Amino acid sequence: MEIIKKYFSSFSKTQEEQLAQLLPLYQDWNEKINVISRKDMDNFYIHHVLHSLAIAAFIDLKKGSQIIDLGCGGGFPGIPLAIFFPEVKFTLIDSTAKKIKVVQAVSEALNLTNITAIHTRAEEYKGEKADFVVSRAVAEAGLLSHWSRRLVHEHHKNAIPNGLIALKGGDLKNELKTLPRGLTAEKYAISDYFSEPYFEEKYLVYIPF
Repeated sequence: MEIIKKYFSSFSKTQEEQLAQLLPLYQDWNEKINVISRKDMDNFYIHHVLHSLAIAAFIDLKKGSQIIDLGCGGGFPGIPLAIFFPEVKFTLIDSTAKKIKVVQAVSEALNLTNITAIHTRAEEYKGEKADFVVSRAVAEAGLLSHWSRRLVHEHHKNAIPNGLIALKGGDLKNELKTLPRGLTAEKYAISDYFSEPYFEEKYLVYIPF
């Protein structure tokens, strides 16, 4: 928890309690379903929670915004962001039923009423459109943008245009060349937000639609 407070200080008591409960909840679920790699659990708040909150460092989402977390896995980045932005609506999508089961259970345990978890494939989702699609370690940028573009509406309410915000790692030079014609990507080093060595080759990629 202290690592989160190092960078974000304006949490309510409820938010602090929700963030503190994340580790024991995921430890419990990890005993039943391998949601997070065992070695990552020792660095849970840096590797999963703080990494997810890089999106909160990048953009202050306005009240009433709608976000789709595509390929949410066990709930990242969606669940930490839903705690951080309680007045923003999050739809978490994954094609693996057991991961959605974890998301639903964690959301209920934390009383996160701003989360809807849906078991479906990205290309089959037919729900409400969003301001932004977010993702973490799901697919290359070209494929992500292909899946995401139809899920984002054209009514902009935030400080930047609607689009895709993806958390990625490594050398992205060739990957960003796979974007469809007409799309451009902005790449931000997460190490500019957070000083921990883990983030040295981690990036936030923003693709406006």
